[in-house]
Amino acid sequence: MAWICKKKWVIASSLVLAVSLFLLLVNYSEKPYFRLQPMLGQSFGPRWMSSWQHKAARPHPGYVSVPKKEPLKLSCNVCSVVSSSGQVLGRGAGAEIDRASCVWRMNNAPTQRYEKDVGNRTNLRMVSHTSVPLLLHKPQHFFGPASNGTVYVVWGPRRNMSPDGSGVIYNMLRHVAADFPNARIYVTTDERMDYCDDVFKNETGRDRITSGSYLSTGWFTLILAMDMCKEIHVYGMINNTYCNPFRTHEIYARLNKTHRD
Repeated sequence: MAWICKKKWVIASSLVLAVSLFLLLVNYSEKPYFRLQPMLGQSFGPRWMSSWQHKAARPHPGYVSVPKKEPLKLSCNVCSVVSSSGQVLGRGAGAEIDRASCVWRMNNAPTQRYEKDVGNRTNLRMVSHTSVPLLLHKPQHFFGPASNGTVYVVWGPRRNMSPDGSGVIYNMLRHVAADFPNARIYVTTDERMDYCDDVFKNETGRDRITSGSYLSTGWFTLILAMDMCKEIHVYGMINNTYCNPFRTHEIYARLNKTHRD
């Protein structure tokens, strides 16, 4: 009888452990996982994490289309976030970058003639308000059929992005949308811009405005990627000495904290 009771206790304990591990896996699978890859072969994060579950595309009210103001709908299992830095050149990471579910680039960073290092796919471009005129130098390339459905997300201050007719950059984007009806152009809302400022203050302890600080396109790109991507690979943002066994754990903890907040 004692043997039977002990056997039942072991079975029950095993079931509890299995259920607990399953719930833990589900919980972590809903959080983004970062692998910082400033150079080839450098990464961090739990290697068992995989993009086995594809998050359904959901509307994100922080980014709205021009001119209809419809929320951005996007979801990616694995994102390659490629900076405009020259650090990516000569690394031969193009094929690896293109293997991701989605490839994100910034501003008007070119791919032609650099495919070996940066790949040739582009699913999304995060664009600074200051770079919009650069895109307009080649409107057919960026917004015509050659863009292959690339999503453009533009960020900028209220004075340039106001849709009431006073926003210079917004007016430019509205004209582009009229000339290229199939172009997928979105702008960052005022509320989302405020959120990005809050994240900066929480992470640095400094108010962005009073400290005279400026947020970069890379900052806005990663803020969006943390919402839209299940797994993120970053190329070219930091040099190859930045990631060490101690520093990577610190970065990973801070990114997870920011996402939870």
